[in-house]
Amino acid sequence: MNELEKYAGQYKKELLDSVIPFWMNHSKDTISGGYFTCLDRCGGVFDTDKFMWLQGREVWLFSMLYNKVEKKQEWLDMALHGAEFMKKYGMDAQGNWYFSLTREGKPLVQPYNIFSDCFAAMAFSELYKATGDENHKLLALNTFANIQKRQDNTKGIYNKAYPGTRPLKSFSLPMILCNLSLIMEEILGTEQVNKTIQPLIKEVMEVFYDKESGLILESVTPEGNFSDSFEGRLLNPGHTNESMWFMMDLAVRNNDRALIDRCIEILLRSTEKGWDQKHGGIFYFLDVKGHPTQQLEWDQKLWWVHIETLISMAKGYRLTGNEACKNWFETIHEYTWNHFKDPEYPEWFGYLNRQGEPLLELKGGKWKGCFHVPRGLYEIWRILE
Repeated sequence: MNELEKYAGQYKKELLDSVIPFWMNHSKDTISGGYFTCLDRCGGVFDTDKFMWLQGREVWLFSMLYNKVEKKQEWLDMALHGAEFMKKYGMDAQGNWYFSLTREGKPLVQPYNIFSDCFAAMAFSELYKATGDENHKLLALNTFANIQKRQDNTKGIYNKAYPGTRPLKSFSLPMILCNLSLIMEEILGTEQVNKTIQPLIKEVMEVFYDKESGLILESVTPEGNFSDSFEGRLLNPGHTNESMWFMMDLAVRNNDRALIDRCIEILLRSTEKGWDQKHGGIFYFLDVKGHPTQQLEWDQKLWWVHIETLISMAKGYRLTGNEACKNWFETIHEYTWNHFKDPEYPEWFGYLNRQGEPLLELKGGKWKGCFHVPRGLYEIWRILE
């Protein structure tokens, strides 16, 4: 028995007995379709707008549970419920996914954010695995093709940066495409995934990697150089740590032990840099040169940052037996369960102040939905089991 195996049951129980029932009971909009994500501490709906990337994430999550945990009809029905709403209202005439809609499905915010598309592709490819419905497959493939078409200028006409003065490219898209390609391999085919992931691995592990600090930057110039600006100096330890488990999955697929070792090296350095020595927990944003950040919420502690780091530490330990991964897992596990888990009601808090107290008691909103907590609980349960 590996030393972390004792935690597997705790993550499984939390997923199946607390978190999934919370979303099943509170997020389904039985009148207009789709899901409510703005849920208060007890699951009450406090806003009815529908954010397309969170709709897609929830469709993916319930499809994934159906495919990988148990063929429960209620899970598949829940996924189909969200998918119908997305298909009906989610896209503009060009096939771009809107950012948000009204409760009834009228467009509210234009498709400026390519992550709506990424999670729609993820949702419909996972749903296709569950249903075998060719329409789901086609929608996933068309959306993926559209992402590839848009990837050099993801915001398109909605880009507010003045062209040419300080062009920067962002880490978040190559990072998410690594994970998306792997999820979609069944429908994209091995050859296309091989072609897609090689340049992405290079982007994540080399282009955004800052040799001087040994850390991953959130933005670099189109040539991959450092930009001494707010955006160019920005570190997001949660993003780095999440991307490292995506990279480890690709390394396992490609049987690349050297890549696994490199991931663990970056993961440990990023976590050491991001850890709050005074109050515990991982900072949201930092400046690579130690300057003040542009983001006023830099010192908040966020749910997804800690959960994604736990996945990476668990995976790193399982793949290599690295003791530092085990020690960090136990430290972050302790912090996460003591601060993010609501002791009275199901689901977890998302936003803590620096001291580790809940800033907002919501369980879901515009940015937090049915995704990081359940996905993390699932991943860690399966890794440690």
